[in-house]
Amino acid sequence: MASSSSSTAIVPAFLSTKTLTLFGAIPTSTRPSFLSLRLRPSPSLNRLLFKIPSGSVNRSSVLTGFRSISPVMEWQDCTVKREMDVPASVAYKCYSDREAIPRWMPFISTVKILEDKPDLSRWSLKYKAFGRDIEFSWLAKNMQPIPNQKIHWRSMEGLPNRGAVRFFPKDPSSCTVELTVSYEVPQILTPVASALQPFLESLLQRGLERFATFVKSYV
Repeated sequence: MASSSSSTAIVPAFLSTKTLTLFGAIPTSTRPSFLSLRLRPSPSLNRLLFKIPSGSVNRSSVLTGFRSISPVMEWQDCTVKREMDVPASVAYKCYSDREAIPRWMPFISTVKILEDKPDLSRWSLKYKAFGRDIEFSWLAKNMQPIPNQKIHWRSMEGLPNRGAVRFFPKDPSSCTVELTVSYEVPQILTPVASALQPFLESLLQRGLERFATFVKSYV
């Protein structure tokens, strides 16, 4: 069958003539419940809400140019470090005591290790900042550690986050502890996202300062 110089598509009747004209569609005949349209290229397709590269639109359907877009949540990363006057093995052992972390990390209120699954722990965060009381919780899974070198985790539910603590020996009696935390900016804090990262970095640094004192008395 010989091909026509223009394509024909069947479009639902709820699309008005005015709407179809916007897309460069010209109605040529009417059928029950449907409009039979003869389409012609229109530069207006490239000026829709989303930019569509020229030639990427299928002329056989006026609906082809629409794409569903999922919201992309913002992730931020914070890294802080602090020298410790204890061997790396002592700092590692102290940091491994997760239920003791609220004693030196300012914004962590509780950590509870699950008795039947010791690699899992429930965390709660409570802090007043940006003119509001901030509270979040999550279930974290500790990944396979590297003894005296690395502890790392990721959240399984609740506030999305992940992170790692690394221990670098300086000499037999001192080390450097480096803490990295990555987190998804909670929707409630999206308006202050630009201020959130430096704010959290300051809290984490304060936490390591307190840890440096705490670890000296750790048994």
